[in-house]
Amino acid sequence: MPVPLIAITTSELRKPGSSEVATPAHSQEPGGRRDLALALAYPGAVARGGGAPLIVPPFSSERDVEAILDRVDGVVVAGGPDIDPSLYGQAPHPELGPTDVGLDRFEIGLVRRALERDLPLLGICRGAEVLNVARGGTLVQHIEGHRQQEEGRIPTQDVRIEKGSRVAEIAGATRLRVNTFHHQAVDALGGGVRAVAWSDDGVVEAIELEGLDFAIGVQWHAEGLIDEQAQRALFSRFAAAAQRFESRAARPRAA
Repeated sequence: MPVPLIAITTSELRKPGSSEVATPAHSQEPGGRRDLALALAYPGAVARGGGAPLIVPPFSSERDVEAILDRVDGVVVAGGPDIDPSLYGQAPHPELGPTDVGLDRFEIGLVRRALERDLPLLGICRGAEVLNVARGGTLVQHIEGHRQQEEGRIPTQDVRIEKGSRVAEIAGATRLRVNTFHHQAVDALGGGVRAVAWSDDGVVEAIELEGLDFAIGVQWHAEGLIDEQAQRALFSRFAAAAQRFESRAARPRAA
């Protein structure tokens, strides 16, 4: 079987030589430049799951997005900065981090087009939040105690997974110990979105979109825990769904 081609979105924009988030205003400064930043753990996890990773930058045109989705077999929506709350009808919280509404609109639009095609989707951290907002849901803008200081390969938090859910079936468990690096999370669920995992303090930690072959969002950084069987299974089952999509997709003919 052909190796499925997996698009990975990038929403981390940094000031050159810095870990500081670069907002659109930075581009207007003298010599201002923004660089893409994506942890290599994402394409590494996709490859270990059985997919071929393809990095997709933000701000591509609608034509480019359609051309990309015509050719890929699945989409990973990676982690990144906060989503602008105007996109789900809220005023900003005092603890809201830097946002880029243009970038957010691009990623939400890409997800909506992928959903229309039933392309397999895996959202990670911010990516899970994007899936919910794309379906009309909202977010909790600030949560204390969910940003660990330890490295991503070290799990620090327990999550409870709903028995019978897709996530529980993939993980082979109804409790997992995971990492945590977020201060936002899913609040009101969007259309067809189901919460299937929670931290012990009640924060939504995983969602599934109903009526689709594979559309899952996890709030933890599964790519950082890829050496663990349950997390590796998430990527391998995602790649299997992408392979199914590839086998049934009607691809455009080359000119």
